[in-house]
Amino acid sequence: MASSPSPSPAEAYAASRRRSSHPQLTEFAGGLPFELDPFQDQACAALEDGHGVLVCAPTGAGKTVVGEFAVHLALTEGLKCFYTTPIKALSNQKYADLVERHGQDNVGLLTGDSSVNGNAPVVVMTTEVLRNMLYAGSATLDGLGYVVMDEVHYLADQFRGAVWEEVILHLPESVRLISLSATVSNAEEFGDWLVEVRGDTTVVVDEHRPVPLWQHMMVTGRLLDLFTGSDADGAPRINPNLLRRTEDAGAQAWAGPRNRGRRGAPPRGPRFRPPSRVDVVTRLDGAGLLPAIVFVFSRVGCDAAVAQCTRSGLRMNTDSEVAEIRRIVEHRTRDLNDADLRVLGYWEWREALERGFASHHAGLLPAFKETVEELFLRGLVKVVFATETLALGINMPARTVVLERLVKYNGEAHVDLTAGEYTQLTGRAGRRGIDVEGHAVVVWQPGVDAKHVAGLASTRTYPLRSSFRPAYNMAVNLVDRLGADAARDLLEQSFAQFQADRSVVGLSRRIERNREALAGYERSMTCHLGDFAEYAELRAKLSDREKALSRKNASARRAEAARSLEALRRGDVIAVPAGRRSGLAIVVDPGLDPMGEPRPLVLTEDRWAGRLSVSDFPTPVEALGRVKLPKQVDLRSPRSRRDLAATLRNTGIEVPGRDRRRGGVDEDGELNALRRALRAHPCHGCDDRETHARWAERHRRLAGETRQLEQKVAATTHSLARAFDRIRALLTERGYLAREQGEDGPEDVVTGHGRWLARLYSESDLLVAECLRNGVWDGLDAPELAAVVSALVYESRRDGPSEPRVPAGAVTDVLAETMRLWSELEHDERRHKLERTRQPDAGFAWTAYRWARGESLERVMTAAESAGAEISAGDFVRWCRQVIDLLDQLRDVTGTGHPVGASAAEAVRGMRRGVVALGVS
Repeated sequence: MASSPSPSPAEAYAASRRRSSHPQLTEFAGGLPFELDPFQDQACAALEDGHGVLVCAPTGAGKTVVGEFAVHLALTEGLKCFYTTPIKALSNQKYADLVERHGQDNVGLLTGDSSVNGNAPVVVMTTEVLRNMLYAGSATLDGLGYVVMDEVHYLADQFRGAVWEEVILHLPESVRLISLSATVSNAEEFGDWLVEVRGDTTVVVDEHRPVPLWQHMMVTGRLLDLFTGSDADGAPRINPNLLRRTEDAGAQAWAGPRNRGRRGAPPRGPRFRPPSRVDVVTRLDGAGLLPAIVFVFSRVGCDAAVAQCTRSGLRMNTDSEVAEIRRIVEHRTRDLNDADLRVLGYWEWREALERGFASHHAGLLPAFKETVEELFLRGLVKVVFATETLALGINMPARTVVLERLVKYNGEAHVDLTAGEYTQLTGRAGRRGIDVEGHAVVVWQPGVDAKHVAGLASTRTYPLRSSFRPAYNMAVNLVDRLGADAARDLLEQSFAQFQADRSVVGLSRRIERNREALAGYERSMTCHLGDFAEYAELRAKLSDREKALSRKNASARRAEAARSLEALRRGDVIAVPAGRRSGLAIVVDPGLDPMGEPRPLVLTEDRWAGRLSVSDFPTPVEALGRVKLPKQVDLRSPRSRRDLAATLRNTGIEVPGRDRRRGGVDEDGELNALRRALRAHPCHGCDDRETHARWAERHRRLAGETRQLEQKVAATTHSLARAFDRIRALLTERGYLAREQGEDGPEDVVTGHGRWLARLYSESDLLVAECLRNGVWDGLDAPELAAVVSALVYESRRDGPSEPRVPAGAVTDVLAETMRLWSELEHDERRHKLERTRQPDAGFAWTAYRWARGESLERVMTAAESAGAEISAGDFVRWCRQVIDLLDQLRDVTGTGHPVGASAAEAVRGMRRGVVALGVS
């Protein structure tokens, strides 16, 4: 880390005052090779004063220094410090950093894959591990004084965010919490919540980037600044030269071969070709902007980019760098045999690394990803083509970040990048201590607007929104530890409810203002002859009835007209009642459509030919006569149209009169009764009736809006506690909770099956518990159990086979029974208005079965491909490890004396090998 920007005299004075009264901070800072930034100094001082801290600062600003000071304090005070991270890769990285600083004996690592020195005074772990410890009341928590929550903004994550709030709410009061977050716009709101649930918490926000970031666009191979100076209000001004060039490039793209010769097309020019990835890399290299991360947003695109650069013959590394790369690569992959290396595309991957290129995405083998990260940090890989997953936590900064597109696929649709995503991705640019400045480059494509890019680059609003919600496992743990009433109170303290209640404050104010206005409207519509509110209600009912009857009659008339059109035949003469085409017409083709309404093709007296629709006939149509038509009628021929029109005129048929009665509205009894009541009301004779009515209509509209607001408040207030009550009701029905008489009356208790559920941490936790409770999996051997369990963790990509192959026999039968239990559970969840458990997915069952059976990687991957399951090496390892994680839980929950526990233990041994075990301690 480089020296920070020089603090102002006031900041320097404040820092010196803090140091003089904070001996631990002085000692800690003295061992650092750089001066602390003011925000780091402020946060560390607050921590030594006994406060919790929330630090919000940009990527690369040095937030983790505050976490490292917490480690220093713990070791000094003889307490424990847990350092939590959102992902295993970041845990591994932090573990290595702390071991280097404090020695191997003082630091441990606990993730789902690794367990190293778990009783050390300082332990790095994923947040889920700490959550599980808290629920289990682990003895490892004894002596815990500090918890660092790195990347705490993950609590907004849709799938995993609840874990962060669970930890924050369950930590003992004596533990000081150090929360490290990316810059969010509602840091003070989050800090207010931390003060409520954790006590004194100092909020430190720093928006200064330690390495300035310059924004650029690459237009037809030229690198142009996005901004040039500022306007009168201090806002960055878009480069006018850039605007001209993007407009010219857009016109050039429009003048491509498809558009040449079109009316209004610009003059011909060379066809637009976006710069190739090789061109982009060469341009960046020439400008001294490497190393770079190029975000592609597609796994296939990342790998294709690396292949393009390799085929081009580009070499970015010297002979000595190639030798160093080969040494690191061979060390990282030393446990893989030649057959596995061949399946994994090792030789092509290594050649690209030696040339200076790599891809980085979720489909890459974890060992390969970690190798890429190490080589990039060492400056041995010059360009990484990555998906957005690289932006999540991994410490992998670059001099330059390139965005190929501003659109990404979110799993359901292609959507524009948000300003927050843009900032998160480009935040990687600029390595502190190495680069004087960082660079963000957007590659121009047709349709990309420089003003839109400028908006993304200059927006600074990224609110943190809680994703917390109660779940089955959480519910039984809360009831077991606290009891139902105290659990409800705890849920009311969540950040989700805190935010919901704050939103209610604004709604409540609007409701209060509306009620005051309603009182004024009531006074204005007061009538001396009677109750005008009652009279206004009659008017509203009358209006609603008229509209309902009108809609009903219109619908009935349309249906009647459609039926009459369906009865028409070729040669029928009809009358078009209104519009430009009114008059007689001959039906040339009835235009029947089995999937929709008929659209007859007709010719009119004035030789117009075209199709009519139901909307042309407010009343049913009848054939007035018939004309014999030739077998072929060519309506494109003027002569044919003229002859047919003459035939029509010569029929002597006349258009019927239009005095056909439309029945319906005046014949309605309810409507007539309302009209009589209205005329009989005293207010009907008031001279100011219409003035009163206008105030009454305003009152009616505002009262409706106010009722909606009140319903929203009612739904928001205590929403989490109500969801918790619905979960308790379902768990009681299914035997995981029971009502028993306690000292103070009936209370919820956790049953034996509930204790199993309390130790199952899975997205499908209740379904897993149901399968165990019903003995569905009892007769399975190890590979069969791995296959069935995979269905509860695996989620197919959109392009997966619709009917995946599964092992025959027991696996097929048990999967069917598992699906039956899921169907019953889903039905009950609908009844209780709960979020539904995801449907099991057997897309990985065949692969898990063969791997657990001991087959080679080559055979397993080949079999998966032949079964239609396109799966990468990284996906294979990730899904295997998730299956192993759930199998481990089954073994721990049931014990190896239970048939499922015994099979689970054997399946884990069968699956934790080769590439799946690589890098796992």
